[in-house]
Amino acid sequence: MIREFTGRHMWFVMIGMFGTIIAVNLVMARYAVETFGGTVVDNSYVASQDYNRWLADARAQKALGWTLVPRRNDDGRVEVDGTPLAGVLTGTAHHPLGRAPDQSLRFTRTAPGKWVSDSPLPAGRWMLRLTLVSDGKTARYALEIPA
Repeated sequence: MIREFTGRHMWFVMIGMFGTIIAVNLVMARYAVETFGGTVVDNSYVASQDYNRWLADARAQKALGWTLVPRRNDDGRVEVDGTPLAGVLTGTAHHPLGRAPDQSLRFTRTAPGKWVSDSPLPAGRWMLRLTLVSDGKTARYALEIPA
């Protein structure tokens, strides 16, 4: 025997449906707030004034043809391979979600085109902001090093 679908049944269906939607939205909002790393720039107007200079710097850097490829060694230190073969490499490791403080990195050149950080990097996913100076030219990179 089929029971009659009443207003009470519809009420339970609506509460269940909207309850699920609201619960999912609350969970997603909580994760969004907890994982937000902060602002991209402190003052967007001031940043906009430098935009064309940033584009020109990026074109000049691309014309150099330099590349850097980071990876983590077994001992946790960051090893960077790339071109040019000489130069001074410095950097900062930034946690993408801001859950750990930034780590300053100093690199020692171990071979042509190869640098190794002086200290290990804690486990996890990190964004590297590297600055390479060679022959009076400077290049800046933002590279991810996987966990």
